[in-house]
Order: sequence, then C-alpha cells, then structure tokens
Amino acid sequence: MLRYVDAHAATVWVETDRPCVVTVDADGHVARERTWSVHGHHYALLQLRDLPGAAVLPYTVHLDDAQAWPEPESPFPPSVIRTLDDRSTLRLSFGSCRRSAPFDAAGLKEHGADALAALAERMRTEPHERWPDALFLGGDQIYADEPSPALVARLKQAHEPVPAERAEIAEEVWNFEEYTWLYHEAWSPDPVRWLLSTVPTCMLLDDHDLRDDWNTSHAWRTEMAAKPWWRDRVVGAFGSYWVYQHLGNLSPQALEHDAMFAAVRATGDDGARTAELDEFAWRADAEQNTARWSFVRDFFDGDGLVRFVAMDCRASRRLDGTTRSMIDDVEWAWIVEQATKVPVAHLVLGSTLPVMIPRGIHHLEGWNEVVASGRFSPAMAKLGERLRRFVDLEHWSAFRESFERLVGLFADVASSPRPPSSVLVLSGDVHCSYTADARVVGLEHPETAIRQLTMSPFRNYLPVPVKLVNKFFEKAPLRVGLRWFSRAFAVPDTGLDWALDSGPWFQNGLMTVVFDGREARLEVDRALHANGRQYLERAGEQVLTTAR
Repeated sequence: MLRYVDAHAATVWVETDRPCVVTVDADGHVARERTWSVHGHHYALLQLRDLPGAAVLPYTVHLDDAQAWPEPESPFPPSVIRTLDDRSTLRLSFGSCRRSAPFDAAGLKEHGADALAALAERMRTEPHERWPDALFLGGDQIYADEPSPALVARLKQAHEPVPAERAEIAEEVWNFEEYTWLYHEAWSPDPVRWLLSTVPTCMLLDDHDLRDDWNTSHAWRTEMAAKPWWRDRVVGAFGSYWVYQHLGNLSPQALEHDAMFAAVRATGDDGARTAELDEFAWRADAEQNTARWSFVRDFFDGDGLVRFVAMDCRASRRLDGTTRSMIDDVEWAWIVEQATKVPVAHLVLGSTLPVMIPRGIHHLEGWNEVVASGRFSPAMAKLGERLRRFVDLEHWSAFRESFERLVGLFADVASSPRPPSSVLVLSGDVHCSYTADARVVGLEHPETAIRQLTMSPFRNYLPVPVKLVNKFFEKAPLRVGLRWFSRAFAVPDTGLDWALDSGPWFQNGLMTVVFDGREARLEVDRALHANGRQYLERAGEQVLTTAR
C-alpha cells in the first residue's frame, strides 16, 4: 500500500508471507528494508526520500530478488507515486464504513457497489490529473464485531469448542491473528488492492475496529472491562491498528520519533517484538496519553497550503465517571497547536464522527448527556444510558464540553490575522451523507467558510426505518420541539449555528474536495453496479468557498 506522499518523500507498506528483504524501486529511487515480524506476520514500511517534486514515478516491489508487484498481466495500470508540489489543484477523496462482501451477484444485491472498487475502475481510464491525490478512510475499515458471513464461518471453526466465558463473541474476532483476517479480506480484492497501491491513504479508527459503541460512556467501559475476553480483544485491535493503519499515516519525520516503530525494527526476535507490541496495545487503551492516533498532513506550500488534521475522537476520550471529553486535554492541546501554528489556505479536520448533525438529533444528544449524568435521578440516569446505547447518541453533540471547545477553535481560526478560506470537517460513521453550512454565533467571519461534509458509507446497508428517522429529525417541528425540551433540562446552546444544505442521502459513494488556491469545491459520486460492473456516477457538485 502507498501510504504517505509529499513533494519529496513517500512510504510504501508491505506485508509478506515470510521473512525477506523488500526493495521498492521508484523509477531509479530505491529503498530497501528487511521485514520485521509480530505474531508470526511479516511487515516492512519503506521510506523513499529525495524524490523529484511534481513527478509521476512508476514503482516495483521485489521480495529478495523476485518481483512481486506489479503482478504480471494485471488489468490495471502500473502503480505510481505522484509527488506533490504547488500544483493548481489538489483532490482529496474521503468516506467511511465499508463492508467486506464478494463482488458477485449476491454480494452486490445485498450491499450494493463498493465505492473503492468503483473508484479503481474509473481510474483505469482517467488521466493522473483526475485521480485523487490522497484518500481519507474515515473509520470502520473493518468490522471486528460484525464480520462477513465467510469470515464468521472461519471464526466458528477456529473457535470450536467455544469456552463458556466467550460464548457471546463466538462469531466475533478474538485476537491479533483474527484481526489480520479482517484486513486481508477488506484489502485483497484486485481493484481495491491496486487502488491502495497507487493512491496515498490516511486512516482513522472508529468503534467497529473494536466493538459497537466503543467508549460511548464510563458505564460502557466499566461493563466491557469486566469481560474475560476484553484484554485479548483490545490487544488485537490496537496492535493490528498500529501495524495496518497508523504506521502509514506518519511522515518520515514523524516515524523517526515513533518509539514503537524503532522498537520493532531493533528487537531481535518475533516473540520479544510481539510482547512489546502487545504491552503497548494494552496500555494504549488502559492508560491515557500512551499513544496518539491523531496526525497531521500538509499537502502543498505557499498560499495554497492545505493542512489536514486527523482527530482521534474514539480512543482518546476521557471517561472517568465525572469527566466526559471526546478528546482528552493533552491530545486536544496538540490538535489546537497543529490547527493554529501556521497560516493556511484551508484547514481540514478529519473526525470519524460528524460535528454538525441534524439539529433534532443534536438537541436529543445534549438532553441525553445531562440525563445520563445522574443530575436528576438514578432512574433517569439508567434510562438515559440505555437510550444512549440503543440509538447511538455518542457524537460531538453528546460531549457538550468538547463541542464547545471545537467551536472555540473555529472562532480562533476564523478570527486570526490571516484566516483560512475554509474550515472543513470531513466525517462518516452515520451511514448517510450530507453537507452543512455553519457560522460561529456572534462572530463575523466572511473570509472563512465553515462546512461539515459527511460521507458514509463506502459500502454498507442502512435499514429503511433508520433512513426515515434521519430525515424526520431534520423536520422543523421536531427540531424546535427538541430544542425546547433540551433547554428545559438546562442544556446550554453551543455557540454554533448550522443547517443542512444538502442531504441526507443514503447511497454508497464517496466525496472529493477539490482545492484550487483559496477556492474549494465538492464532487459527490455514488457507487452503482450493472451487469456485474461497478462504477461511479456523479451525483452533484457544490462550491464550498470562493477566493476572497
């Protein structure tokens, strides 16, 4: 997989089936690395440096002396590394929530077309200039708690006989080894594999990487921590996430300061490396600030700098019974620093969970947080907690203090001496897609547009009743009624005003933000299939901001 690319550097992530020396040759620019192993699996992350800017470099991968990529007779074009520069446009595609299912008639009928496979098919015949310059996978690349039928059959066979204490997760993933099965299944289909080899990717984890409703509340964590299978699940989730997703998010400069990366390359044997990774993975969940999954990427310099700050709003939560934070204080301070330390043309915030949701649900989540806190009575707190989990009331609106912090960041950025043309929040999770326009109450910020862009799913199914509920909560009578209801329970306003200006809609697809200097526009594509062929169809375009 091609992971990080800037003007003069790139990283290529490789998994092999045995120890070997991996060589990546990008048009004469060579990186070579011996694999390292954990849990019996073999990996390498190769760093190419001193690449020419604004170049298109075909590359090959050799394992020892044998070429392994590109594969012979592949129907796809050669994999390339396209280094960045101050080109006039930058294309950033994104989405979330992708189920693994075959591309046969049954799989297409049940889950629809796969937006990533459809994107690969489009790219086969398009010039490089139309390809995404980067792809943000905003959560739920895998479903540890709801595997595909094919993987469930494999898991049931592996788990027999099932111990009584693990009966409730007999058809779920248990450990690191089984997490690798999820990743192989998700990323091995030919079009997806080629896509990930030629479009740089950045990724964030969300609840299904571990379990539905992960970190929704202190009560949830307390309940899960008592499960006899919890430690193995946590260790497998964070260990595999670090290997398969997080390492590739980091720039070569950031990799130099990553202690875990240094450790796996320096430690002598698989057993020692595995033990060290397992301990790191457990502490990443059990101890605050052990790991930072948030990261930053800059796409090009000068007046056209686009800074992408990916915010981990799932694993870095603080839930200690008295404090509820979407992002803990240390991580939040780091995010603010990254978002404000340099002037940018566009500030892009990646958050798996949307910040601006339909206003009716926003007010309901504010009310639920207050009630579930126990402020009124233990009975109401119990009811609030049940409702929170049943309806998934866990977005930024359900962490009101963190929401207000984020609004403060919007205000600081928009009122800075050199404000960006836009602040864009890219999100997924909710299995529907929409855009929203926002303004900070009491602040004039005509130079900075604040927008929520939510794209979900890449490939997933949303039942009809849930679709109707999503639309119903945006209706004025319910929205106004729920606002009054939340105020009656002393829920404060947030200082941000917004309205959905497009959507919600529910088709599989992806969004692409096209940056051109201080201008930005949005392209929305839906994934369709016909006669066994998957393809993208343009569903709409939208001007996000114009040059000022």
